[in-house]
Amino acid sequence: MKNIVVIGSSNTDMVVKTSHLPAGGETVLGGDFFMNAGGKGANQAVAAARYGNRVVFVAKTGDDLFGEQVRQSMKQDGIVTDYVFVDKEHPSGIALITIDKDAENCIVVASGANMYLSPTDIDSAAHEIRSADVVLMQLECHPDTVSYAAHMAAQAGVPVILNPAPAPSEPLSASLMHNLYLITPNRSEATSLSGIEVTDMESAQRAAKAIHEMGPRNVIITLGSQGSLIYDGHTFTSIEATKVKAVDTTAAGDTFNGVLASVIAEGRSLVEAAHEASIAAAISVTRLGAQPAAPKRAEIEEMKKRK
Repeated sequence: MKNIVVIGSSNTDMVVKTSHLPAGGETVLGGDFFMNAGGKGANQAVAAARYGNRVVFVAKTGDDLFGEQVRQSMKQDGIVTDYVFVDKEHPSGIALITIDKDAENCIVVASGANMYLSPTDIDSAAHEIRSADVVLMQLECHPDTVSYAAHMAAQAGVPVILNPAPAPSEPLSASLMHNLYLITPNRSEATSLSGIEVTDMESAQRAAKAIHEMGPRNVIITLGSQGSLIYDGHTFTSIEATKVKAVDTTAAGDTFNGVLASVIAEGRSLVEAAHEASIAAAISVTRLGAQPAAPKRAEIEEMKKRK
């Protein structure tokens, strides 16, 4: 088993599935409600762990029921929770999610304790970070903490993967970008980072090249039903999406990134990792919820046999 450290957010998702997403001022009656563990960091940690490798999760929750539920659910997937810190002053993160009949979603996040994960907390997990095969992060924690952790890992020769989600409102620092082995924006995040509107494969290539010039060694832009695009500074490689009937797309990106990190940690190529992650993401959108939707490795292998 390889060692993966996921540093990031943990939220409780409160989900309503209804006919359509409400317009401003509109109340939509009817629909089903359910509650799941979520947060981009936690979702990606679960996806990586279900692929079969050892995962350490570094995060911060409130001193409340939601935080305790996070730790218990993580342990069920064998995730090391020794570095899921408790904040006595701020509540655990919450996400309010609405999903329409076409599986499109609208999400509002109250970050709570997630934004108080600090460089001091990262120091507490330094041994795990420096001895990891891969470190995976997102942008639902304080940007200074993300930059600090990336620098620590890169200095130790550990590949750092950043999923720049949600899309940053300000440019990412040059020091952070130069510490990245891989950055994995989706279409809108790539547009935000590069200033190039990504509408098709040609514009995705231009955006990937622009992002690569900012410092990351490799770029993967995820394009939903159009698959993904890999750029290593020399060659563009397109990865076809696995065709399925989507029920809920909430976990697609997180499942992709978690499995991607797990495959890369095993020393396999970016192309192979993206293929595997694409299949995992396809399986996830056929199920409701975030973490409950992440497949196990055996399910990915079974899907590959049927393709």
